[in-house]
Amino acid sequence: MADLKKPLRKGRKPAEGDKRQFLATLDTELIKAIKLAAIEDETTASEVLEEAARQWLSRRKKK
Repeated sequence: MADLKKPLRKGRKPAEGDKRQFLATLDTELIKAIKLAAIEDETTASEVLEEAARQWLSRRKKK
C-alpha cells in the first residue's frame, strides 16, 4: 500500500511556540532600519519589533 504522506509545504517554517504571524505595513526606510539594527544586534527583525511593541505597551499602561 502506498504511503499517504502530506506533501511538504513550500515557504516559511511555522512560528515557534504560541507565536502567530502578524502583517503590518511600514515605511520602507523604517523596515530597512529595523533589519539593519537586528543584524547589528545579532537577532531577528521579529524580535526587535516584539521588544518594541512590549515596551510601547508598557509605557502606554503607565499613562
